[in-house]
Amino acid sequence: MDQSFLQRVYYHNTVQDYIIAAAIIFIGWLLVRFFKSIILQRLMRWAKRTTTSFDDFIVHSVERFVVPAFYFAVVYMGLTYLRFSKEGENVIRVATTVAITFLLIRLFSATILVLLQSYVRKQERGEDKVKQLGGLMLIINVFIWIIGLVFLFDNMGYNVTTVITGLGIGGIAVALAAQNILGDVFNYFVIFFDRPFETGDFIVIDDKSGTVDYIGLKTTRVQSISGEQLVFSNSDLTDSRIHNYKRMQKRRVEFKLGVTYQTSLENLKAIPDLIKSIVEEQQPVVFDRAHFAKYEDSSLTYDVVYNILDSDYTKYMNIHQNINFRIFEEFQNRGIEFAYPTRTVLVVPQPPEAN
Repeated sequence: MDQSFLQRVYYHNTVQDYIIAAAIIFIGWLLVRFFKSIILQRLMRWAKRTTTSFDDFIVHSVERFVVPAFYFAVVYMGLTYLRFSKEGENVIRVATTVAITFLLIRLFSATILVLLQSYVRKQERGEDKVKQLGGLMLIINVFIWIIGLVFLFDNMGYNVTTVITGLGIGGIAVALAAQNILGDVFNYFVIFFDRPFETGDFIVIDDKSGTVDYIGLKTTRVQSISGEQLVFSNSDLTDSRIHNYKRMQKRRVEFKLGVTYQTSLENLKAIPDLIKSIVEEQQPVVFDRAHFAKYEDSSLTYDVVYNILDSDYTKYMNIHQNINFRIFEEFQNRGIEFAYPTRTVLVVPQPPEAN
């Protein structure tokens, strides 16, 4: 090749400089491609065979963030071999700063997401809770990007004090205009970290009840027993008294039983032991007590208490139904009558009037 052609100058650089810069970029890209297709693929296969997930995250992060950084570094090395005007150098500097900031923000965000997922998966029903991280990560990413952009502007020579002041004033204005929304968002964090209830829990709020279906940034959705979806704001839930039956380890059952005044003393004394034997037939049940409690207008009333060692509502109803059937059966066999509201009217005959 003619040496005079190689020494020709275009835009402050010779043709030879452009060829060397292109060669640096081309060879660098080939090396990065070799690293990605050969070395990185072997590392991925190795990581999949291990029992931990941390090495998978490292390899995946290298593919998502380090490899693009290598590509950019190769281009940067090739361009730095050339001479540019001040405007060109400024463009390269800005592009480098933007690229590095973008990759660091994404890497930081991905790291936080993995740490949160690891923390949540260790909890009960962890996989269901991982699905709730979307709203939390949205807020975290907003803060990460704001901080990253502030650092970017600072590195580019802008006065970030003005930017921060503007963000502060804007934040105050937004907070005043959206107090209710921000309150719901704050209470989302309360629900997420304090965990008064979780998806899948059966809860009762005032006269509403159902199974928690979804916990969002502003609202929580509950599937009611009758089938419709109930939507509560997060602030309403944290301000309410919530009965969480999913967390219940056992269910205490208390009911009353009335028999007639015509019941014999022998049967009255036998009823507590009879009810005890009937209750203890069921599983998993622990009998507590059965007492002749009081005299009422139309009945002799017994108080019965037992505990079901299970929180499932259907199991509770099945057990209580079986107990009711057995009580009815045994009372019928013994001739014991259940009391119901009655009133006896005594008619006293009047003596005949004297003539």
